[in-house]
Amino acid sequence: MPKSAYVFDFEQPIRELEDRYHHLRQMAEEDKLDLDREIKSAREKIDAKIQEVYNNLTSWQKVQISRHPQRPYALDYIENTFENFQELHGDRNFRDDPAIIGGTAKLDGKTVMVIGQQKGRDMKENILRNFGCPSPEGYRKALRLMKLADKFGLPIITLVDTPGAYPGVESEERHVAEAIAVNIRDMALIKVPILSAVIGEGGSGGALGVAVADKVLIFEFAYYSVISPEGCAAILWKDRAHAPDAAEALQLDAQNLIKLGVADEVLPEPLGGAHQNRKAAASTLKKHLLSNLTKLEKLSPEQRLQARYDKYRQIGKFLEK
Repeated sequence: MPKSAYVFDFEQPIRELEDRYHHLRQMAEEDKLDLDREIKSAREKIDAKIQEVYNNLTSWQKVQISRHPQRPYALDYIENTFENFQELHGDRNFRDDPAIIGGTAKLDGKTVMVIGQQKGRDMKENILRNFGCPSPEGYRKALRLMKLADKFGLPIITLVDTPGAYPGVESEERHVAEAIAVNIRDMALIKVPILSAVIGEGGSGGALGVAVADKVLIFEFAYYSVISPEGCAAILWKDRAHAPDAAEALQLDAQNLIKLGVADEVLPEPLGGAHQNRKAAASTLKKHLLSNLTKLEKLSPEQRLQARYDKYRQIGKFLEK
């Protein structure tokens, strides 16, 4: 695990082992000591502890990892997964929304339309990107690009990473709920293949507005939920401190989402999370995108539309007694 100033509470045992490992290496280098055996043993202990910790994470801990400030964002995946990305701007109605990016790109030589929700790395960029919370014009831009892709027969790939759509007054004034609803309706009718990958946070309708797809992929430590754990805790427990309890109740992690039929495939992350090795995470995403796209392109548009309709009709069935 690379040295980082940002450490979760559950990572403290790993950090202690890492500190000892780096101390041993420093002693070996500065004092010219033969500590190869000790250094190798320390490295093995670190790897074993990472495996132990990350194989036993709670739902809330996975939510924390999905929000890691060094986790790869949409632009990182676009840079490392696609080639020749040409960004397109504006919804042709109000303005451009930097919280949603999109444009044409090449995926292993094939032209696709890629759309992603983008957060910022620092305060300046977060203000520009509105902390990854899209406004109505962002969803209208996304739909404009999807319809353009549908017109020219380009597969659509969306990268989901948002705590939710922007809930401010101006967003409501410009009808954010309607914009999301229209996207959900129209994405169900788009004839070209649609793949959606949840790369970090998948919060509420803000995520669903670009995630009605033939296949929904989700990274191992990402989450996808009707509401954030904090929001759920504030409503049900009247206290955001119950967010860990809410995360468990919501069953929002990748493994539970597969069982519930909400997601179709879990993408494994590098040891310690995607932020530990962005290129490896991007390579995994590319592999799974190509595999699923090959399968979807073998179907006729009519078959894809029917399968997409059936997929969403089967989610959340009532069990009658």
